[in-house]
Amino acid sequence: MFASLARFTSGRSRLVLYLSGVLFLVAGALGGGVISKLSSGGFVDSSTESAKTAEVMDERFHAGAPNLTLLITDKRGVDAPEVAKAGQDITARLGKEPHVEQAVSYWSLGKAESLRGKDGDSALVMARILGNEDEVQDRFDKFADRYEGKVDGVEVEIGGTVLANKEIFDITEKDLVKIEMITFPILLVVMLFVFRSLVAATVPLMVGGLTIVSVLLTMRILTLFTDVSVMATNVATGLGLGLAIDYSLILIKRYREELGRGVDTDGAISIALRTAGRTVVFSAVTVALAMGALLVFPFYFLRSFAYAGIPTALLAALVSVTFLPALLKALGPRIDKGRILGKKKPTTPRPEEGFWHRTAITVMRFPVPIAAVVIGLLLFLGAPFLDLKMSLADERVLPTSTQSRQVGETLRKDFNAQETQALNVVLNETPGKGERGNVAGYAERLSELDNVARVDTEIGTFAGGQRVAPPTPAADRFGVADSTYLSVVPKSQSLSEKGRQLVQDIRAVDAPYDVQVGGPAAELHDAIESMNDKLPLGLGVIAISSFIVLFLFTGSIVLPLKALVLNCLSLSATLGVLVWGFQNGHLEGIVGDFAVTGTITWTVPILLFCVAFGLSMDYEVFLLSRIKEEHDLTKDNTQAVARGLEHTGSTVTAAAVLIAIVFLGFIMSSISYMKAIGVGLSLAVLMDATLVRGALVPAFMRLAGRANWWAPGPLRALHAKIGLREGDAQPLPTPVKPDETGAAERDLEPANRD
Repeated sequence: MFASLARFTSGRSRLVLYLSGVLFLVAGALGGGVISKLSSGGFVDSSTESAKTAEVMDERFHAGAPNLTLLITDKRGVDAPEVAKAGQDITARLGKEPHVEQAVSYWSLGKAESLRGKDGDSALVMARILGNEDEVQDRFDKFADRYEGKVDGVEVEIGGTVLANKEIFDITEKDLVKIEMITFPILLVVMLFVFRSLVAATVPLMVGGLTIVSVLLTMRILTLFTDVSVMATNVATGLGLGLAIDYSLILIKRYREELGRGVDTDGAISIALRTAGRTVVFSAVTVALAMGALLVFPFYFLRSFAYAGIPTALLAALVSVTFLPALLKALGPRIDKGRILGKKKPTTPRPEEGFWHRTAITVMRFPVPIAAVVIGLLLFLGAPFLDLKMSLADERVLPTSTQSRQVGETLRKDFNAQETQALNVVLNETPGKGERGNVAGYAERLSELDNVARVDTEIGTFAGGQRVAPPTPAADRFGVADSTYLSVVPKSQSLSEKGRQLVQDIRAVDAPYDVQVGGPAAELHDAIESMNDKLPLGLGVIAISSFIVLFLFTGSIVLPLKALVLNCLSLSATLGVLVWGFQNGHLEGIVGDFAVTGTITWTVPILLFCVAFGLSMDYEVFLLSRIKEEHDLTKDNTQAVARGLEHTGSTVTAAAVLIAIVFLGFIMSSISYMKAIGVGLSLAVLMDATLVRGALVPAFMRLAGRANWWAPGPLRALHAKIGLREGDAQPLPTPVKPDETGAAERDLEPANRD
């Protein structure tokens, strides 16, 4: 297949380039506006109790957790007659806006103390806009400007999740452009050092550009059938650019190697596609399979990264094995035009003379102490991961300059209770109004729980195990004919471990009727529980698919197991650094300002694990495919490892540096969890390309010896029939002189010799 593909792309290079140009224009035109079709939500599992409670609250009570907050401020004080009248009028008008329900305020609730600021010159208006995330945003945009700035003589600031989601959406769109504008020039400079040629350095960027617009078009098509998170654009375009550059680097290196051997352009393209091209395709499949693990999670935020990531990996490979060979054919020897850093063409050292060969030999001479030091370092870095605490994203992921962040900080500093984060406890199939006397006892028990400030019901307000206030006129909202709900206001942050514990405590209290618990804290608890339930399946998908691909390449069951263990070890170190840096705040100021909340957004670890695992297996395929090729030729484990690492070490390292630059661009994002993803992915690929590939892989393979290539007889027979190989009928590498091989072997202890 790859030989035929090589003949087609070489023989019809102009046609391929022409079609690629048309694709670039069409994809750019149709996919360029994809962000306007994306969504900012996707953090709720519709099958959970909290999600079902939200539906009941919406349909039965036309209420729920408020998603819109107005902060009204006036130096005259909120109890001044003019200010009170303005607050009442604003509350009334807001309640009459289309699709707005449950508009209440300090003034409409009889001067509720918890809705009044500590200094007395600010108070809150809260409301709920009905609909899904996209509908809420559209409805909010239609009236928001009427409640901003000076309104009825008082100062009004908008806050709440509806504004936070809007600001996340807007910032993401701006960040995407900013990151690409800065990243591309940096990548070009670095690639000039890698390729030593201006033309060769620009080729991967051309491949990356075509990949990115193809990814955006694919995402635009996906929005016709399903919800896709706006956050997927950053990771998908970053992954697409990084993989396109990596794959280009692999193919161009092999192409140049063959030209250096005296092969003509067509022959070099053919060999490069049959060898490196084959590896690129199956590496892309490995990344796609790892991203596919995100499909098992019932959150469209996570699934969005699979929807975008799977086609991104495959498109990067497709463009690399079609457009790139056609471009190489058109360029011919001009690939080395614009030579910099020396006038001579770059030369490839003999496999026994290169840096990576010497590194492998040194590691394999002392495999145990080197492996022990590296593993100890990774375990040390990963230790903070044991203290991982997760939370839902709120306005604190935004920069301090945003209004929702500023209003949120004011609420935390100046207001006593978490009014906007109350838990809703729905009692189903109750008697009619006036016949629910046992609700009082239940409300009293709830009000006695730790972390409960008060419980509001249709029969009054409860705190500390007793009723402290009679019902107000607004209390009618708590009851309908056969159902009622209680609003449980927590003392501390809902989106915290204390908030999760409160949810469990409420659900454990004996109730007189069937109970459903919802609200922000319940959504956090249920989201993490739902993720944990699906986590074994997701990890199983990654492990099994990666094992199968590596077995098909190597014919061994030992090497795939080794890869899984080492990848998990390096990824745990990456996650440990994230906990240390973002949860504990040690990277604040270094990667930009962000709010230190003592938690990490709950989607970051699993997303980071899947993407980083796919990239690490990507490099594993590159390395093991070349080691397997050398082992098939020499049957010498030591030399296969050393020569395989020499052939791929510089390429994998350069590829890791380039893709790390792409992901480091995420640090420029104004959203804190995008910074965390950028730092995590960059660190993961760099550790994988250096500590794992440069030290742990050769050390392990030296210690395992011939066992590296072991598999049971039936599996060996299966691999002989369907196994994947680096290429077919390819020219043999330059032979190694016996005395050189012997010299390399003598560098190692005889007891370790295979």
